[in-house]
Amino acid sequence: MTTDNVNPQKARKGLSRIFHAGGYSLAGLKAGWGETAFRQEALLAIFLIPAAFWLGQTWVEVALLCGSVILVMVVELLNTGIETAIDRIGTEWHALSKRAKDMGSAAVLLSLLLCLGIWGTAIWNYIHA
Repeated sequence: MTTDNVNPQKARKGLSRIFHAGGYSLAGLKAGWGETAFRQEALLAIFLIPAAFWLGQTWVEVALLCGSVILVMVVELLNTGIETAIDRIGTEWHALSKRAKDMGSAAVLLSLLLCLGIWGTAIWNYIHA
């Protein structure tokens, strides 16, 4: 039985591991940019994150507003990862593949509803304060 690592990243330590992991993260963001939904959410974030600093009255409100936007992008990337892994296995229809993809899509929907609820409440409080 061999103990050789298939992935050289697993053998890296310290700053080298952090540096390489950062490169993989940037590659993931670049791949995410190729997805229409992620690109739309990222472009919306360019406007919403600065607006959070204008709309939020405390650091907690700003953090909730920004965090809810970033959460949508995180969940979208995870959903895309699930879809990509399923598609790598095979593109033929399978009930479990559909279930995994549907659950990823539902997670995106819930994160969007959470974001909408937080932003809607903040705007309501701003207008009626």
